[in-house]
Amino acid sequence: MIYTQHPPRRERPRLLMLPFALAARAFRPARPGRLTDGTIEAFQLARTTIGIAATIWMIYAYPMQQSMSSFAKDKLAEIFISTGVLIVAGPLALVLFVAAARAPGRAVYVRRLSGPMAGFAALSASVLTLFFLLQNNGGARLAPQLGAFQILFLLVALAAVLFAVPFGLASAVLCVHYVFRTSDVHEVLPPLLSPLLVWVMFGFQLAGGSPVVAPPAVQLLFLVGPPVSVTLLSLLELRTLRTKFGVTIRGALHRGRRPAHW
Repeated sequence: MIYTQHPPRRERPRLLMLPFALAARAFRPARPGRLTDGTIEAFQLARTTIGIAATIWMIYAYPMQQSMSSFAKDKLAEIFISTGVLIVAGPLALVLFVAAARAPGRAVYVRRLSGPMAGFAALSASVLTLFFLLQNNGGARLAPQLGAFQILFLLVALAAVLFAVPFGLASAVLCVHYVFRTSDVHEVLPPLLSPLLVWVMFGFQLAGGSPVVAPPAVQLLFLVGPPVSVTLLSLLELRTLRTKFGVTIRGALHRGRRPAHW
């Protein structure tokens, strides 16, 4: 009898995890020499989890004003709105940061823009793919015009949607968490951009109202708590960069003494 040796389970291809793995590769900062520190990473993780924890607590403690499905749709919309804000604010902030930097830092930062631009291109490609294939059944309308290639097109379109949906959702979360890989340009950029994002989202939530039935003071805490907390954590992250590594905003722009780290 011949026995076939199967590869260990952990070495088998994990096709279902491929979109998430590629999204992580596209949005996780990867610049060689980038400052990494346990305290800074803890601040970054806390910035991401504060809003989630506050939402879970509010749902547990108070009755909902809308159905759970509507609430989930609203939260999903907030994720994509956050992504949209970053799509606009991220490149603009990078341009302003690079333009404000003095030589020789400006040329260094221009060369580092490839990381954030790769993330921006990956997210844009997934969004455009889903928009083309799903918006008003665009893919279904195009398929009958392809004649004999209709079945092939539908199979390719289905595969693209099955990949783009998890990739797009993972990208929307990761690009917010890693602030579009702006730390690949410089470490001071994520704590500078994160407060901008959460205060813009505060404006959207203030206009939409609280999703739960709670006393006004609790609703105000729910709305104001996350942006204030994220702002404080960002200030602590900037302080850690300054005290541990001598990295300051003026130094990053080469407008003070020679920076300890570029």
